Amino acid sequence: MALWIAAVLGIIQGIFMFLPVSSTAHMVLTEHWLLGRGYDIPDPASPEMILFNLVVHVGTLVSIVVVFWSSLSRFSFNCALDARDWAAAGGRRKPAVFLRLFLLGMFTVLCTGLVGLGLKASFEWVFANPQIIALTLIGTGILLFWTDRLKPRRRGLKNTGWGTAAIIGIAQGFSLAPGLSRSAMTIVFGLFAGLKRRWAAEYSFFVAIPTILAATLVQGREVFNTTTGLGDIGLGALLVGFVVSALVGIVSLKIVIWTLYRAQLKIFAFYVWILAALILAGIVDMAPIG
Repeated sequence: MALWIAAVLGIIQGIFMFLPVSSTAHMVLTEHWLLGRGYDIPDPASPEMILFNLVVHVGTLVSIVVVFWSSLSRFSFNCALDARDWAAAGGRRKPAVFLRLFLLGMFTVLCTGLVGLGLKASFEWVFANPQIIALTLIGTGILLFWTDRLKPRRRGLKNTGWGTAAIIGIAQGFSLAPGLSRSAMTIVFGLFAGLKRRWAAEYSFFVAIPTILAATLVQGREVFNTTTGLGDIGLGALLVGFVVSALVGIVSLKIVIWTLYRAQLKIFAFYVWILAALILAGIVDMAPIG
């Protein structure tokens, strides 16, 4: 893969990772477009290309750390203190709030993993079929439009339970399919479960860190267990995509936080509906691979 292609894909990932319009869908559609014009990149449904998509997702995790540094560092410090106190008590009392939130987050990731591994083959099939991506984009738009019409939510993270964590985890699992935005699915279903907009957003972005890292490790193991390895991508392309997506993602994350807090997600609903219509009408020419 040429480095400029890796940079372009990194820009697309950085822009759309946090905007609730499915960065994976935009990545896959762009990859189909490049293939259709004769550029030398792997099939979007191939293990090495899925790994590239995950690596640039990891790049955007740097954006989360930068934007939420204060919240993340405070949470990590307090979680360590809670874990120390809980261990000192021999585990005989309930975990304090920060340790409990950490455990809830891990439970969310577990639920995501169960859904993702169970439906992995189906999700990989979607990567090769842009017309199906159009349908999942329509679904994302419906959720975004609906959530702006919700009454103000009242629940904070301290009142979050295992049921809410499971709902968000299952929603995040389905978002592994291109077109179902991860940030949209987790934020929207967090709101449906009663979380305030701020806490739905922060929980969504925090659980993204272990989720994406775990998915990348699983996919990386699959790629390096094959005889072809990285194929035509190369470590240089992976590095360029990683760095570019991290830098661009900082701006994108700040934009989505601003729109979420002001209940303006319906703006993105219209965008994904238009994109889906262009794909279904054949105006965006994305012929299936295979």
